[in-house]
Amino acid sequence: MNEQLIEEYKNFLNNGKTERECVNELVKLAEEKGYKDICNFNTLKAGDKIYIKKMNKAIALFEIGTEKIETGLNILGAHLDSPRLDAKQNPLYEKENITYLNTHYYGGIKKYQWTAIPLAIHGVVCKKDGTTVNVVIGENLDDPVFCISDILPHLAQDQMKDKASDFIKGEDLDVLMGSIVPPKKNDSEKSDKSEKKTEKNEIKSKKIVLELLKEMYGISEDDFESAELEIVPAGKARDLGLDRSMILGYGQDDRSCAYASFAAMMNVKATKRTNCCLFVDKEEIGSVGATGMASNLFENMIAEIVARTNETYSELSLRRCLQNSYMLSSDVNAAYDPLNAGLYDKENASILGAGVTFQKYTGSRGKSGASDANPEFIAKVRAAMTKANVSYQMAELGKVDQGGGGTIAYHAAKYGMNVLDAGVAVLSMHAPWEITSKEDISQMFEAYKAFLNIEE
Repeated sequence: MNEQLIEEYKNFLNNGKTERECVNELVKLAEEKGYKDICNFNTLKAGDKIYIKKMNKAIALFEIGTEKIETGLNILGAHLDSPRLDAKQNPLYEKENITYLNTHYYGGIKKYQWTAIPLAIHGVVCKKDGTTVNVVIGENLDDPVFCISDILPHLAQDQMKDKASDFIKGEDLDVLMGSIVPPKKNDSEKSDKSEKKTEKNEIKSKKIVLELLKEMYGISEDDFESAELEIVPAGKARDLGLDRSMILGYGQDDRSCAYASFAAMMNVKATKRTNCCLFVDKEEIGSVGATGMASNLFENMIAEIVARTNETYSELSLRRCLQNSYMLSSDVNAAYDPLNAGLYDKENASILGAGVTFQKYTGSRGKSGASDANPEFIAKVRAAMTKANVSYQMAELGKVDQGGGGTIAYHAAKYGMNVLDAGVAVLSMHAPWEITSKEDISQMFEAYKAFLNIEE
């Protein structure tokens, strides 16, 4: 097991709880290894190390090889977003003596898992004067944390009759931001006067929260209109189990694969083929938007590389580069859960601790939404794993009609390139705290290095 890699990975999880934080961390670490923004280059040659950012939420790193760019790239592609709660654009409101932050959940979550746990707020507030304020509250030991309240068991008879999906409504995932002591009621006061006092008190509760935000970050209520605030579990990634064989942490889907991809890129020197690490956003909601893989994001990035490596830019060179590339879609798989064995085809499930997981196809039921890797390409990858003595397993996600899931693989496959899903097995996937095996992380790192070394 690679203990140094594991500690670096846990630090990455702790420092990157949002896409923006991950991109900032990757840029910092890459620049320490000699990578520079592509804006610094008019032309590119073998050995050059560059990165391209998009809206501070997606990034690609390249090390230029000796062969022409048309021969294709070796690409490790992961996503940086994870399920969470997002603050709405007009989020602050008061109810009785409590002030709440109104949220909209992001990605596939079990809503009830997000109640009664400590939460932190991460993100940015962009002001009209052009400045951007970075916000992190709830991670330091002396910080306050936040929480979504739940009903006590004594009063939950009706709630417990609901389906699990209905325990907590999406509109009820609102975060406690503050409260004040309500005014004492005087029996001699009329009810209408009491109501007026309560109304006055509510305004004071919200006002206190706004005053604190102004004092801490210099932001006002209308600045929420141009804010991007993500509510995530508060706390650090930890070793799990008495044997410390596992990691418990938020966002391991897909930051486990993202960091292992990055670490592999930093530890492999490009030879003939140009190496690339791609980190995109919005995978958890369909890879949509300007920073998602379904956009022209990656194609535009490669065009910038082609324009700087060829004497004259050619659309044909771009198309040849994309279709001749190899890609591992670096994403996780559902680990076999012995306590829920009926959901899995055990012979085709990924086992925690058994090494990196390759998945020929994703999608659901009749392979809907899959790219379905070619066996010739899988054989090439298998040969590279065997040569590097990497432990690996072939698996799919659950029984055929039980469910399924997708990755960015089929978005890359539309260019005609060979793509195979490759990542680690995860227990409690999409929960606030997810579980991975340290051995799997280590083997995945070795697998990604071996892939980047493929020369033909």
